[in-house]
Amino acid sequence: MTMRTLIVLRHAKAVHTPGLADPERPLTDRGERDARRVGETLAAMGLRPDLVLCSPAVRTRRTAELALPGEPVEFERDIYEAYADELLALVRRADPEVRTLLLVGHNPGVHELVLGLTMHAGDPGFPPGAFAVIETGDEWAELESGRAVTRWSPKDN
Repeated sequence: MTMRTLIVLRHAKAVHTPGLADPERPLTDRGERDARRVGETLAAMGLRPDLVLCSPAVRTRRTAELALPGEPVEFERDIYEAYADELLALVRRADPEVRTLLLVGHNPGVHELVLGLTMHAGDPGFPPGAFAVIETGDEWAELESGRAVTRWSPKDN
């Protein structure tokens, strides 16, 4: 059985500016720092994605750019405002050769995806910049569940 790793990342902290369209919201200074820390943490864990799927919103694009400099990123319009089942459907379309997939998106969808795959009780939440690493023996096309290997949040680290 081939193990696969799904990394689910919520974008880092973004500004709330009256009159600015939600997809156009940039990261705060703290969000920029936290996104870099995400990348440092993933590298220290030896996690390098074969595929990065990212919402096209400014805050998710910047999070991916800072966390994964130089990595190719596929922007998927359907990640923005997606529910967990829609995100799962997107992951299920990944090429079977992909071993490590990183999804950069938004709450509540990314948080609900993690909860749905791991059946995690006593959940601590999923603040901006948080990520979960989930291992599974399932093929992407048949992904139903996985084991949460770790959860990381800039608030806790």
